[in-house]
Amino acid sequence: MTAYRTALALAASTLAFVAAQADAQVAPAPAPAEAAPAAAGADGATPVAQDEIIVTGTRAVGRSRLDSVSPVDVLSGASLQRQGTTELGAALSAIAPSIDFPRASAVDGTDAIRPATLRGLSPDQTLVLINGVRGHTAALLNIGGSVGRGSAAVDLNTIPTVALDRIEVLRDGASAQYGSDAIAGVVNLRLREARSGGGATVNYGFYNTDIDTARGSRSTTGEHAVTVSGWQGLGFGEDGFLTLSGEYLNRQATNRADFDPRVTPTRVTGRFGDPQVEQYSVFANAGTTLTGSWGLYGWFGYQDRDTRSAAFPRLASATTALAGYPDGFLPLINTKSRDINSAVGIKGEVAAWSVDLNVSYGRNKIGFRTLNSANYAYGAATPQDFSDGALIYGQLVAGLDVSRKLDVLQGLNVAFGLEARRESFEIQAGERASYTTPVTGAVAGAAVGAQGFGGFSPDNVVDRNRRNFSAYLDLEAQVTDALLIGLAGRGEDYSDFGSTGTGKISARYDIAPWIAVRGTASTGFRAPALQQQYFTSISTVIQNGAPIQTGTFPSVSPVAARLGGLPLEPEKSTNLSLGTVLRFGGFDLTVDAYRIHIRNQIGLSENITTAASQSPEVNAQIATLLAGSGATAARFFINGLASTTKGIDAVAHYRVRTVAAGNFDLTVAGNINDGKVTRVPTSTSTLDPAPTLFARSRILTLEDGTPGEKVTGSIDWSLDQLGALARVTYYGDVNQPGTTPAADVHSGKHVITDVELRYQATKGAQLGLGVSNLFDVYPDATITQNNSTGVIGFPYYSPFGFNGRYLYARAGLSW
Repeated sequence: MTAYRTALALAASTLAFVAAQADAQVAPAPAPAEAAPAAAGADGATPVAQDEIIVTGTRAVGRSRLDSVSPVDVLSGASLQRQGTTELGAALSAIAPSIDFPRASAVDGTDAIRPATLRGLSPDQTLVLINGVRGHTAALLNIGGSVGRGSAAVDLNTIPTVALDRIEVLRDGASAQYGSDAIAGVVNLRLREARSGGGATVNYGFYNTDIDTARGSRSTTGEHAVTVSGWQGLGFGEDGFLTLSGEYLNRQATNRADFDPRVTPTRVTGRFGDPQVEQYSVFANAGTTLTGSWGLYGWFGYQDRDTRSAAFPRLASATTALAGYPDGFLPLINTKSRDINSAVGIKGEVAAWSVDLNVSYGRNKIGFRTLNSANYAYGAATPQDFSDGALIYGQLVAGLDVSRKLDVLQGLNVAFGLEARRESFEIQAGERASYTTPVTGAVAGAAVGAQGFGGFSPDNVVDRNRRNFSAYLDLEAQVTDALLIGLAGRGEDYSDFGSTGTGKISARYDIAPWIAVRGTASTGFRAPALQQQYFTSISTVIQNGAPIQTGTFPSVSPVAARLGGLPLEPEKSTNLSLGTVLRFGGFDLTVDAYRIHIRNQIGLSENITTAASQSPEVNAQIATLLAGSGATAARFFINGLASTTKGIDAVAHYRVRTVAAGNFDLTVAGNINDGKVTRVPTSTSTLDPAPTLFARSRILTLEDGTPGEKVTGSIDWSLDQLGALARVTYYGDVNQPGTTPAADVHSGKHVITDVELRYQATKGAQLGLGVSNLFDVYPDATITQNNSTGVIGFPYYSPFGFNGRYLYARAGLSW
């Protein structure tokens, strides 16, 4: 019923806008000769022209976002920066209703490398481009209990917002146009291009919040974050540009853990919240004409991020005392991420055909350390800090794109191209003490490996790569003044699993200048990530409160093969969408319905192990198959899941211009999303029936792990250099599921309010004061029955986080 109420609310808002437009005298419609007034960006913060030219979802030159066949949001760089957060993922989620960016905590490396989702699908089912070129994923594989479990996704936070001019979000399947991963859509990050000018900004913020957990209340003022950023445009030659951008972030850890009932008197022993982060990022984007119609372009970006999150606390005991911690200890997981984004290309014309040839390289290395910890097997001789090894992912891409508009019908745009890609994945081992016992003098029966995060052993070392080659053809024909039809097809060949093909057909019909209908039908795919195919580790996993020595094995490894593992195959999808576009005067509205069916979906299995609930025969078989693996439980990736996601996106913009009161940009944007898992594998090739391969918690995470409804309304006012922004966002309930319904943790339905006042001269000083989460709203607290340790005070599936009210100030200078 909530979804229907939300839809009705959006419809009512739209009708109100239409009625106001019909009667309004403050902003008459422009004459035909005049330029149409700008419409607000997706957050209402920065105007975006109704005829904003897009490059995502189409290869036709000059296509605007409201003339496109597929829904495309254009989000300005300024709207991303006019927020309390400087994280790109969080900023994007705040202004794009179909994007979710949960703030994972207590899930190992995912605390530091957080994935975003589009339309409730897996993070790795959205393709991320940089200036239209495929971006690289993070080396991390999310194997904890977070949203996006089992995915290896692009880390949006490696791109500083100061380096961006705008972001284009294509909300439509686009594998036939762009290749693997574009099942949910495409996020295209467009870098800033400037020959002159520049600016520098300092953001400072802190939390002022009352924390009401299930077992008690407390308040905090502090946990500050400081971001220093700047950019400079440099010109050379007749049209050459070099735009330099940089950002430094220092953020203290937050803690929203509950009181620990295991200690007397009860107190907070854990640390649950955002990790401590120190990072710096630099970006350079350049371009120039070489000769005639030919130009050279390229970019280079580097980021160094040092993150420290917390594992579960180890309470005082004889074991912790022997390890040098008489009062217990809190292990810290230290991830050191170094990321490179780079590309170089040339573009020009050959016989009236536009040609773009580019080569890009991306690399992400994540080094792991466990600090303030112990390896109990070493006893009193244990180190307290451990080097756990590293994950490395690299991607080299060469692409050729050719296009031309032909005088066929009323215009036929022909585009075709080739792409070659090489990917690599590597695991490096940690020091001996991080993963095993000492050479001599091991403590008998003691837990082995660094507490909190065990290191990678030499048995886990991997160095794998694969190659991919693809070709595409993309046609857009303006059949009549009113009818636009698009066709696209793509073939891909991978060195590991073989070939696949995808196609797309799209159409748009302009019934009148102010209304159009559009629709698409496409097939898509996602190749299994190298991380999913080859990641391996043996570590202690907490399951139902008990530690289990769990091995994550490649599906084709000897252990997984004995349990029924098979080579992974690509996921396949069928996407359908139907929508409408309305525009007149300063008002525009887009409404798009979609259906996405995914088959042969990849998922990380549950732990296959012996259990009292299983028959003695099955337990004996599993024990035999696990013998010699070094683990008492094993898990691996399996194809075979199927799901169907249906939903509606609606975005309405309206801009009012007045002489005395200034300009008002209004936006109402919403997403209604409903996902259902329709098929779950129940057996492997050797275990039939098998132990539970995908528990209810995994299924419900796919279905209810992101909000079913999200609606954002914003008003942005400006008068000369003064401005103010108010944004209200409604989030539907999210379920962080447990093993039984009683163990589920719900975030609840909540409304978050953000406000900001600003002074912004075109040249000169810039000031801003704001509050994120003005009314200090939290998700529903984790009930005591589901939080025996007191660590997880709130659900980390919460789409708006769980940190409370945040006050910030921004001071800058532009020149």
